[in-house]
Amino acid sequence: MSVLKMLADAFHEGGWGMWPILFLLMITISILIERSVYLRKSVIDKEKLVALLRQQISTGNIQGAIKVCAGNPTPLTRIVQSGLMRANRSDEEINAAMEEASLRELPALEKRTGYLAMLGNLATLAGLLGTITGLIKSFAGVAGVDPSQKATMLSKGISEAMNCTAFGLFTGILGLGAFAALNGRTQNVLDDISEVKKAVTNLLFQAKAALQG
Repeated sequence: MSVLKMLADAFHEGGWGMWPILFLLMITISILIERSVYLRKSVIDKEKLVALLRQQISTGNIQGAIKVCAGNPTPLTRIVQSGLMRANRSDEEINAAMEEASLRELPALEKRTGYLAMLGNLATLAGLLGTITGLIKSFAGVAGVDPSQKATMLSKGISEAMNCTAFGLFTGILGLGAFAALNGRTQNVLDDISEVKKAVTNLLFQAKAALQG
């Protein structure tokens, strides 16, 4: 409870500049939670998926491979499923189908993550603005007051400035750190999609070659 009181006191001492930073912090946390949940649902064991698909495609059971994808709905499996549904067509049509599905799925993977970097920078700048206004307020306030009150007013203004600085930096670090982490996870998913798409294309090509041979 004492920690919460300390944070509440610091927020109050920070003055008006704390409110825009709090707003940015709430948006940052909301995006972080939403993206983390979405990306967690988008991850699948690619090695296991490719092994299951290889088992089905090598025996000519394309419907079985489609059911494998349908039973594990992720952006990756939906893209692969689009290609499998055209397995009896040419390689160009299979690739075109997967590329078309990628155009639907990939934007959803990268959605809103870029805002975290912007929010982190805005929070840092908002903290800096609060710092500057706090210092201006403190030095302007002591210009025409009794010398005995100068130290008190100066310390109050500096306290407001430093609290804005700390809160802005905390929010900025959180936003930029979340952007780096989520961007890395998103890139891993994109790399997996590219790898599995190529693997499935090769499996279908080999299956067709075996049938023709």
